[in-house]
Amino acid sequence: KCGGIDKRTIEKFEKEAQEMGKGSFKYAWVLDKLKAERERGITIDIALWKFETSKYYVTIIDAPGHRDFIKNMITGTSQADCAVLIVAAGTGEFEAGISKNGQTREHALLAFTLGVKQLIVGVNKMDSSEPPYSESRYEEIKKEVSSYIKKIGYNPAAVAFVPISGWHGDNMLEPSEKMPWFKGWTIERKEGKVEGKTLIDALDAIMPPQRPTDKPLRLPLQDVYKIGGIGTVPVGRVETGILKPGMVVNFAPVNLTTEVKSVEMHHEALSEALPGDNVGFNVKNVSVKELRRGYVAGDSKNCPPKGAADFTAQ
Repeated sequence: KCGGIDKRTIEKFEKEAQEMGKGSFKYAWVLDKLKAERERGITIDIALWKFETSKYYVTIIDAPGHRDFIKNMITGTSQADCAVLIVAAGTGEFEAGISKNGQTREHALLAFTLGVKQLIVGVNKMDSSEPPYSESRYEEIKKEVSSYIKKIGYNPAAVAFVPISGWHGDNMLEPSEKMPWFKGWTIERKEGKVEGKTLIDALDAIMPPQRPTDKPLRLPLQDVYKIGGIGTVPVGRVETGILKPGMVVNFAPVNLTTEVKSVEMHHEALSEALPGDNVGFNVKNVSVKELRRGYVAGDSKNCPPKGAADFTAQ
């Protein structure tokens, strides 16, 4: 509905999902857009999906909920302004995620450690709680997750908790009639008090972080694509500084220097990309094989990235 994925794609995926007996994965299925992932039934690569709310362009860095993929989640999460932690309300499912080695705990801790200080919690699969849409189950989960995220370092009072069903769409974009007991979420932070009813309201309540445009350019690569008729296109988020067409960039740690031909975001050419922008940029005379995820682009003329002798860890 927010324009991230067109209706035909959803219908095609719904049909495929039913044929493979994964009917219940409807929307996750749409996000699992790679064929290999579709067959495994898991969200693997960090798919960048975009949609618009009334207030923001939202880029979802779909962080996967499956053990093998923690390293991918690290590269994705480190590029986020806000984390949306999805916990499942199904019997036994929540308990597994929050258990000592559960995924929920690991992802929440990673998000905080990687500097993602804003958090939203979606209590999902409310349609499959016992009984369905159970207020007491929601409250139990909210209490447990609040206590855990507080230990990590988040302030639960500043975190929006929303009971949802991604499958049926409850409280995703519009308030659900199935949960009349839910009066909405309220958060309190130094900027003041904010309230809302749905998950999309919570996304609209995200505070845009201060963007350091005055520092030297740093752009960690999330991926590198080969695009027919264009060439090599590295993709990533500008962390600091400004990226412009015509700039001569240097990639660390391989010390590779090349010129930026064009910069694009949301399928539009940009005259400059600023911190926070998830962009693709086309580089001259560099093959895809020479660049890898994790390399960092900087301005060759202004303090290009170099290896550090030592650093302080938190």
